[in-house]
Amino acid sequence: MKALVLLHGWAMNPAVFSTLSERLSQRFEVHTPPMPGYFGSAKCEPYTLERLVEAIAATSPKRCSVVGWSLGGQVALAWAQARPQQLDRVALIATTPCFVERNDWRAALAAQVFDTFAADLNVSGAATIKRFITLQAKGDSKARHVSRTLRGALDSAGVISTQVLRESLDVLRTTDLRSDLASIPHDALVMHGECDTLVPTAAAEYLAENLPRAEFALLRGAAHAPFVSCADEVAQLTEAFLS
Repeated sequence: MKALVLLHGWAMNPAVFSTLSERLSQRFEVHTPPMPGYFGSAKCEPYTLERLVEAIAATSPKRCSVVGWSLGGQVALAWAQARPQQLDRVALIATTPCFVERNDWRAALAAQVFDTFAADLNVSGAATIKRFITLQAKGDSKARHVSRTLRGALDSAGVISTQVLRESLDVLRTTDLRSDLASIPHDALVMHGECDTLVPTAAAEYLAENLPRAEFALLRGAAHAPFVSCADEVAQLTEAFLS
């Protein structure tokens, strides 16, 4: 079986992929590592995108494909650039090359949103994550199902330290991969929910247009977690792309 690594997003954990992993494991050897520092895993120092890539790559198969969601998608892109020979193909879900607005980049969230999340983490990490889950489900045709699934996954995995949440949020704040996309040689699949309120569709379209060998799939009725709300479609797209 070909090896496949699934990478989760900020404040989440591998359990969010339970349905997708079960489906894909029929055809692939599926690995679902936690992000460094999440749920008892070893924390990398310093906590940067480059070190996240090093940690994930070191514990992954010598040859594999990757499916990255949100923050996991940014790690997947950086991994593809840093260690291109380790990866076969790259699939991205709700991923953007740059989460925060810049003078030349408007397909993103305002920096104030990140500042608010960082401030809220100092008050209550649990409340902040609960609000984040609500934002991920917002606009989805199956919003209640998405919220229940994401919360259930977190409840089964324990607590993430506030420090790790803050440092991984800072990775999202500072990462800008736009200038790196042209050097990523892999076949890529960009999957994006049309109702995503955290990552604008324009950001996903930018990825698909600027990665040299990419295809784009817009998922109708889905928001930031389409692998939950339209699990069959995401699984089918992923299987077809990787086969």
